[in-house]
Amino acid sequence: MENEIREKGFSGFSGNQLKIFAIIAMTMDHLASTIWPGYGKEWWLLCIHLIGRLAAPTMWFMIAEGYHYTRNFRKYLQRLFIFAVLAHFAYNFCFGISLIPFRDSVLNQTSVIWPLFLAAIGLYIYDDEKRSFPLKNWQKTAILLVLCLLAFPSDWSCFPVLCTLHIYQNRGNLRKQVLGMVAYISMYVIVWCLCIDVVYGLIQFGIIIVWPFMHFYNGTRGKGRWMKWFFYVFYVSHLVLCGILRLILHSNVTTIVGG
Repeated sequence: MENEIREKGFSGFSGNQLKIFAIIAMTMDHLASTIWPGYGKEWWLLCIHLIGRLAAPTMWFMIAEGYHYTRNFRKYLQRLFIFAVLAHFAYNFCFGISLIPFRDSVLNQTSVIWPLFLAAIGLYIYDDEKRSFPLKNWQKTAILLVLCLLAFPSDWSCFPVLCTLHIYQNRGNLRKQVLGMVAYISMYVIVWCLCIDVVYGLIQFGIIIVWPFMHFYNGTRGKGRWMKWFFYVFYVSHLVLCGILRLILHSNVTTIVGG
């Protein structure tokens, strides 16, 4: 089937196109949380949030790909860190979460860019070819646990770290990549169901919709070098705009768990 599609002129999705899909899904999800705060059970609202599950696994996948292709890991890491800091304030403003960590909750205390930054560090720690210093397996595991602990209070918790590493270590094996992500997210779903909401917990399994997008990824970055900056700038900007919309519609209320 894939060959038939390619014969008709479809050459697959570039990395930039995958980022655009993630941006659309993410924006829909965040706007829905802003306009209709809480965890409403209307079918159309659930559908919007289900589509929004495409964004996170696409980010994990692109971090793994970005790490693989980057020529300057230090600059790549610096870019992630800078936008993790900027996104922290934008994310908390967007959803009405205190800028003082852990004042009201241990969940959703900062944006997903922070665990993506930590995920990139994790990839480097486990990459014996790129790393310039030796590490034993127990040292790698200990560092990974520290990275997971640091990522725990953020959006998607420590699972961006674990899933990104799993994706990278199974590069070229799509089935193992996706099923591994679903297995990790099962733990996330359990926490959601026990601590927040059962229906929205089960929606987290929606990350599996990334499968066809990863399947048709053609391994290219695509046109437009500016896209590597656009995603981060858009991420911060759309959170700020959603925060302003939140204030207009609901005053200074918290729209998700975390505040």
